[in-house]
Amino acid sequence: MRAGAPIRVGTENRAKLGAVRDAFAGFVDPGVTLELVPVGVASDVPEQPIGWTQIVSGARNRARAAFASGSCGLAVGIEDGLARLADGPVDAADPTEGFFNVGCAWITDGTREGHGFSSGFAYPGGALLPAVRDQAPIGDLFDDHWSRARPPEADAHGTAPGAPSGRSGGNIGRLTGGRLDRSAYGAQAVVCALIRFLHTDLYD
Repeated sequence: MRAGAPIRVGTENRAKLGAVRDAFAGFVDPGVTLELVPVGVASDVPEQPIGWTQIVSGARNRARAAFASGSCGLAVGIEDGLARLADGPVDAADPTEGFFNVGCAWITDGTREGHGFSSGFAYPGGALLPAVRDQAPIGDLFDDHWSRARPPEADAHGTAPGAPSGRSGGNIGRLTGGRLDRSAYGAQAVVCALIRFLHTDLYD
């Protein structure tokens, strides 16, 4: 990777590809051009992952499928989902209590594997409840919730006016006023997954 070996990425989503590019850019040797190969692969988890198992499985499945698709040095999979961080039983009065959006990145070289996570953020309950209850895609739910609660000019930060948030700055871009966009958010998880490869003497 440092010398320019291709990196296969288990998605064609521009924001996720941007996350991988941002994360790897600081680790390549001077003068080396980063070569990303987008690969449309299945995550084999629901469109809206719920819980750590589905989130991690989706990222791992994407990475391994991307690696198997052709020659590369490393392959990366990224999956976002909703995970409960609260202790104790689910509150029947508020089943969304303690749920945060978390991204997972999985990296493999065919033998060694590593994974890491992005920071977590909470969605407003009006969008979160049907996502948790019915595993409905949070992106569509949040777009609808945002458009009903905010004027069009509020889209000026984090996403293009009228565009679905998942296709530009992302939901996190909207919620942070553009201070943290979807690519930067995903890059957090990729950098954390890379630790396993940066310090093989400590982890092998």
